[in-house]
Amino acid sequence: MGLSGASGAIYGIRLIEVLAAMEGVETHLVMSKGAEATISYETNRKPGDIAALANVVHDERNLAAAIASGTFLTSSMVVAPCSIRTLSAIANSANDNLLVRAADVHLKERRSLVLVVRETPLHLGHLRLMTDVTMAGAVILPPVPGFYTLPTTIDDLIDHTVGKILDIIGLTEHSLFTRWNGPSATVIPE
Repeated sequence: MGLSGASGAIYGIRLIEVLAAMEGVETHLVMSKGAEATISYETNRKPGDIAALANVVHDERNLAAAIASGTFLTSSMVVAPCSIRTLSAIANSANDNLLVRAADVHLKERRSLVLVVRETPLHLGHLRLMTDVTMAGAVILPPVPGFYTLPTTIDDLIDHTVGKILDIIGLTEHSLFTRWNGPSATVIPE
C-alpha cells in the first residue's frame, strides 16, 4: 500500500485500518513525505500511528526493499490517495522512489494495481496519464461517492470508496456499504 501526498489522506488511512482488522492480510506500507505532511494537516492523526497499523513499513527511499522486486510475491497494491505527481511517475516508470518502483513492479508482473487519483478538474495531460497506466494494467479508482447507499456521514462516503477498493483487489467479504440489489418493490397507489 502506498500513500502519496495528495489531499484525501483519509482514504489511505481508512483502507489500512480495514486491512489491519482482516485476518490473513499482510500489509506493506510506503508513505511519502508528502503523505506524512497531508496526514498531519488534514486529520488529527499522527503518521507514526498510521504506520503502526501496517505489518511492514518501508522507507520511500529504500529501493532495495523486498517490494521493489517482482520475486517478492504480493497480490495487489493500492495507492490511496494517488497524487498526479505519483500517477505521472508510475505512468512513465520513473522509479526514483519505492512507492513508484513497487507500483511499477505490480504492472510488470501483471498484478493488481489500484490508483485512487485525487484531483479535479482533470486536464488532457492527466487523462493521458490515466490512459497510459490503464493500458499498462492499472485500475483508476477516483473517490467518487455512490449516493445509492444513502450515506448519512462523511465516514459513509469514505467507506464506500474503501469498499470499492477492497472489491477490486478481491477482498469482497466486507460490510463497508450495502450492496445494490435494485430498488425496493413499492406499490404506487392508483
